[in-house]
Amino acid sequence: MYRNQKARAILLTATKLLMILLCAGWISLWLLKPTDLWTKKWHLAENSARASLFGYYGLNFVVYTFPVIVLVIIGLVYLNNKPSNPQTFRQTKFSTFSNALSNPLVVNNYLGILSGIELLGIALFLLFLAWTFYARISKDFRKLLPVESLNLKIWELKYLRIATRFGLLAEACLGLLLLPILRGLAPFQLIGIQFEASVKYHVWLGTAMVLFGTFHGISTLFIWGISNNIQDQVWKWQNTGRIYIAGEITLITGLVIWITSLPQIRRRKFEIFYYTHHLYIVFFVFFLFHAGDRHFYMVFPGLFLFGIDKILRIIQSRIETCVVSAQILPCKAVELTLPKDRRLKYKPTSVVYVKIPRISRFQWHAFSLISSSNVDDETMSIVVKCDKSWTRSLYDVISTEREGESDQLKCISIAIEGPYGPSSMDFLRYDHLLLIAGGIGITPFLSILQEINSMQNSSRFKCPARIQLIHVMKNSQDISLLNSILPLLLNHSNKKMNLQLKVFVTQEVQSGATVVELLNKFSQMQTIQSSTKCSSYAAQGLESFNWMAAITGLTSIVFLITLIIFNHIVIPTKTASKKTKDRTPSWISDLLLMSSFTLAILSGAVVGIVLRWRRLKKENLALIQTKTGTQNAIPSSVVRGSRQEEHEIYYGGRPNFKEIFSNIKHEDEGTEIGVISCGPEAMNVSVASTCKQISQGLRKDSKKKKPQFIFHSLNFTL
Repeated sequence: MYRNQKARAILLTATKLLMILLCAGWISLWLLKPTDLWTKKWHLAENSARASLFGYYGLNFVVYTFPVIVLVIIGLVYLNNKPSNPQTFRQTKFSTFSNALSNPLVVNNYLGILSGIELLGIALFLLFLAWTFYARISKDFRKLLPVESLNLKIWELKYLRIATRFGLLAEACLGLLLLPILRGLAPFQLIGIQFEASVKYHVWLGTAMVLFGTFHGISTLFIWGISNNIQDQVWKWQNTGRIYIAGEITLITGLVIWITSLPQIRRRKFEIFYYTHHLYIVFFVFFLFHAGDRHFYMVFPGLFLFGIDKILRIIQSRIETCVVSAQILPCKAVELTLPKDRRLKYKPTSVVYVKIPRISRFQWHAFSLISSSNVDDETMSIVVKCDKSWTRSLYDVISTEREGESDQLKCISIAIEGPYGPSSMDFLRYDHLLLIAGGIGITPFLSILQEINSMQNSSRFKCPARIQLIHVMKNSQDISLLNSILPLLLNHSNKKMNLQLKVFVTQEVQSGATVVELLNKFSQMQTIQSSTKCSSYAAQGLESFNWMAAITGLTSIVFLITLIIFNHIVIPTKTASKKTKDRTPSWISDLLLMSSFTLAILSGAVVGIVLRWRRLKKENLALIQTKTGTQNAIPSSVVRGSRQEEHEIYYGGRPNFKEIFSNIKHEDEGTEIGVISCGPEAMNVSVASTCKQISQGLRKDSKKKKPQFIFHSLNFTL
């Protein structure tokens, strides 16, 4: 067994090195592309490839697009073989350097929370943009020649070149734009960043792309306008293969998508945000016609992987299951229990996307799982806070039927996508966990606590020695959100799990009620069973990492083969009588690329459908029947346990995080303390700011043994 572990460790290390080399190689391409050396070598390589079976298009795909695809394929294989056994998590400690990079360095209400590694990434990307712009524009100015047809002055010609190069900056942002929002094929899993956290990178890149693209488009139109050439240039196919009207359509589409994504619109009119985001198809099609296929291969990796990721998600979510049971919590929230395959395992803090056709046939909403797959093999649960239009509709459906004559809900069909979660359980690394939740932000912590509790009875696992849970809520009724972990909070017989709860009720005055009394008061609720006649299937989850890697590889090969065949069939017949330099109109190459991409995605879809059908065929799910009834109040013998006396409740104010951190600092010297915050952005910023201040004070302290606070934030406001 030791030899197997050693061989696996060597294999994983080699895989890491290969991924680093691939990533470095792809970055080097972007850095070298603006140089004269690369331009000369690349023209020679294209000319050589043009005369071969491979063609210049095959060369462009293999050099510019394929490295990222191979990186994701190898990454998926790496994740599949990466050990996920919790006993391995605490064998190594975080290095001081790693902690410094992951902890927040910039914390404010405008920029949010930025860690050291994020600031480093931003700085490097800005340097890359500056280098690209400088290399391009300096070369342009050296070779600047007047264009007689445009009749432009020197300053106008320079300004036009600057505008053109801003378009290349937008292209660089577009090349990375879709990578952060991949879910199943997410490359950010490799560095421990979940999909929900990486969405902000998509927002940053999209904003930068729109700014660069807007300057590019408006400035170009301005120069054409003052030279009275705007009508001629907009509709003209250029010698480079571009058509500028396509660029204007691309810009307008991008602006519509960006404007409807602003928080003021997205939070109030989610449907508008959701539907306008599907204009990305129009955006990419017209970008291809505007920029040409050679530029498109630079941004193609993200679109190619997004297409595969999207089609696999559609296949997974097409199979609808049904809600097993529902509970209406006193805080106007609904807990839904959903069926899952016994083989489906997921990590704590995982997220599922659900669609209930009875409410809307198109809307998907993300919710964090509150259950643990180690505790319940056949079901998983989510809690929905019913304060928006879609969630209120769900609350009304369940409330109406609960108050009817029947104690059983009609069949509520539901489509499930996911779960999506972290590749490892890093929270087990810490000696002490400080979990800080605001309102419904408690949900990911419920799964963490259940997962830790399930490991307590095993001597192989070493879990955090101490856990503090701080729950900030507006009203005392919100304490019912803790319903799923009542046994952990009230069962003093479990001495292995040192869990302390502190509740802060911000909008109520002192009532005299203790935590136990509130838990007892709001724990009495009815579980309503749902008819399961509409579906006998359970949630299957994603395909395995290895299968997703195989589908990605197959799709890439099909694309390349199809592209080569199409070009050899179509281009010679269309250009036999032409003596043009490029041999073929650029729009034909664009259409061939789109056709090859469509067929490749369809081939991946066929494989995905076959795999899903095989899984469903093997499934022999017995409908889950649980007894309907009301949960009993907690027996008095449990209520009076000593464990409950440790829990605290405070009314009429928010927690003083500085005081909380200071107390922990004195109690836990020489330990690593994981601080995880989930809630409103303002609360996360406050926690991060306090963590930063305390950590800076500890670094100035001369004590040898001092605790280390490592901050993480979870945000599920998608």
